[in-house]
Amino acid sequence: MTGTTGVAGPAQARPLPVQATPEPQAAPPTGKRRMSFGARFRRDRGLLLMTVPAALLLAVFHYLPLLGNVVAFLDYDQWAGDSAVEAIVNSPFIGFTNFAELFEDSQFWDALRNTLALTTFQLVFFFPLPIALAILLNSVLSPRLRGFIQTVVYLPHFFSWVLVVTFFVQMLGGAGLLAQVLRDNGMEPWNIMGNPDTFIVLVSTQALWKDVGWGTIIFLAALTAIDQSLYEAAASDGANRWRRLWHVTLPGLRPVVVLLLILQLGNSLTVGFEQFILQRDAVGRQAAEVLDTYVYYLGLVTQDYGVGTAAGLFKAVIGLILILAANRVARRFGEEGVFVRS
Repeated sequence: MTGTTGVAGPAQARPLPVQATPEPQAAPPTGKRRMSFGARFRRDRGLLLMTVPAALLLAVFHYLPLLGNVVAFLDYDQWAGDSAVEAIVNSPFIGFTNFAELFEDSQFWDALRNTLALTTFQLVFFFPLPIALAILLNSVLSPRLRGFIQTVVYLPHFFSWVLVVTFFVQMLGGAGLLAQVLRDNGMEPWNIMGNPDTFIVLVSTQALWKDVGWGTIIFLAALTAIDQSLYEAAASDGANRWRRLWHVTLPGLRPVVVLLLILQLGNSLTVGFEQFILQRDAVGRQAAEVLDTYVYYLGLVTQDYGVGTAAGLFKAVIGLILILAANRVARRFGEEGVFVRS
């Protein structure tokens, strides 16, 4: 009788457990399916219809006049045709001769120097003031008092430059209120409105009084977008008011500050026309001549349209270069800037 105790011979291989093969999963979608142009047009036709008046206004008064910049490269003769278009067609092409004549004009460099000095002065001393005023108004607890102050500082924005200059003449001019008070007290009045040495301070003060309220409203709107929980978290961590201002308020305002700073740099050569043409005779051409008044006198008064157009085109090209450069710098520092590439 043979027994079956133990396992005789070599051990038999046991089959491995069969693992369940996972079912193949569908590949995740690589991206959303783009809508066709017709579908997007039907979806947004209401919004597009609303933008038609603004687009027409922009095309007629901004983009269509750009075609006239060709005069900068022509020996333009306004009597060469019965219309402006015919005169442009009949005027001979002279290349960059107008630009060479422009750069040889000493008055052009005086106007450029005054424009850059004024822009730099206002950028350093004027640009931070709306930010500071917005922060101060935001800290006012009474909504009625805040609304009153905001209305007072915003109201001059609607005044024309004729009214603004007239107001300053009545207050600071030779026969103004300040001069009369000084004469009544036996003192010689200051020549504020006619002093070319302090003209840059005068026009900056006028621009500040007129437009500081507009900038304040923009920054007040930016302050309302800051998450209030950040202030509560900072206060719970022991941050005082100055710490909350430095670590919460200013970083929250930074995107708006960068955007407005880029736009300000783009308009650095456009400092205004009415404000300077009204005060040019009082302080002289050397102090009040900027690029806008230079283009006016050269292109319209003396009817040197080619060189005047060249000066305007030069100003526009420099402004575009400044915007693109400032936008690139802002992108390198992590800000969105004016536009981003998709």
